[in-house]
Amino acid sequence: MDIFMNFGPVIADAVNRAVDDLVINYGDAFESFSNAMLTVLVVLEGWLRGMPPIVVLLAVAAIAYAASRRVALTLGVAAGMWLIGSLGLWQQAMQTIAIMSVAVGLSMVIGLPVGVLMARSDRVRAAVLPLLDLMQTIPSFVYLIPAAMLFGLGKVPAILATVVYAAPPLIRLTDLGIRLVDSEVLEASRAFGATRMQMLFGVQLPLALPNVMQGINQTMMMALAMVVIASMIGARGLGETVLLGLQRNDSGQGALGGLAIVALAIVFDRVTQAIGLRLQRHSARRG
Repeated sequence: MDIFMNFGPVIADAVNRAVDDLVINYGDAFESFSNAMLTVLVVLEGWLRGMPPIVVLLAVAAIAYAASRRVALTLGVAAGMWLIGSLGLWQQAMQTIAIMSVAVGLSMVIGLPVGVLMARSDRVRAAVLPLLDLMQTIPSFVYLIPAAMLFGLGKVPAILATVVYAAPPLIRLTDLGIRLVDSEVLEASRAFGATRMQMLFGVQLPLALPNVMQGINQTMMMALAMVVIASMIGARGLGETVLLGLQRNDSGQGALGGLAIVALAIVFDRVTQAIGLRLQRHSARRG
């Protein structure tokens, strides 16, 4: 006797109908949003790819030194960027940085307010946590399909899929950071007549800054982890190098792409961590 009820076709049909309805009813809105995002991405990518590599190297080194005041870290970050260029993948790296920058920017625009709302309301937190669990556990290929159907193949669906994958750590850590703020500090600020917004921007967010910066760091790392998968729907960049290596059974090319992605991840990780520590020290001095 079969004890299972076959819900699979019902769920699949419901999802297909929902996607079709979105395309039919809101196709123009999706196209306008896609064009706007693509315009920003094209401008940023053209700017990065047109800039002389030595300028990018010096800019990255200057940011690393300003954040850390450490010569060793500055030289290491510059060496990481130099290695990417020496592998012959500089232009692809600039494409990846442009896509990642837009995806991380969208993740911050979405993630920070949602994290604040979760910290302020247990009901919002209870509603959002299952959604975050779904976003982090569902295979990325699954939401690449509707993204491609709504926006077509290319960089826009790749960015949106990256946001879905990379935003949850920022949301969770923003929520955690604000909830960890000492209640006595909040009571003291309230006693001095601070409003809710003044407490948020003057007390809670500055004290939660280490967690928020860690969330941004993790969002960047997860966005980089998506570059290979995103290249399957036309995102290009370093992920395309790895994908071509897989398709052509060229282990050498795949290794070059993977090494460049690792180098880029180390650069972004070290720089964002240094910025986070500097902001934390600055906030502590102000406090």
